[in-house]
Amino acid sequence: MTVLRSIALFVLAAVAEIGGAWLVWQGWREQRGLLWIGAGVLALAAYGFVATFQPDPHFGRILAAYGGVFVAGSLAWGMVVDGFRPDRWDVAGALICLVGVAVIMYAPRG
Repeated sequence: MTVLRSIALFVLAAVAEIGGAWLVWQGWREQRGLLWIGAGVLALAAYGFVATFQPDPHFGRILAAYGGVFVAGSLAWGMVVDGFRPDRWDVAGALICLVGVAVIMYAPRG
């Protein structure tokens, strides 16, 4: 159950951070306005709290592992929201990152 909770928190963190960054991008770069930017800032702030709910107490481990989730999540966000189509190297890189997440977070430790 702890692993499932951890994975759910990583997904929630990715939605908050990637979604927040996307909202800021849309607000500024696509000129959608300050409401979009403000919503993005709030989502990014929410992301900052989500990691604190991870079961592992080590900040460095959580953030390092989340980096891999962010890579894969960013590609997935681009596919769903912006119609981005990753090539095989994007997919391979994302899978490598997710393997790294699994090793960092869920390897047995004595």
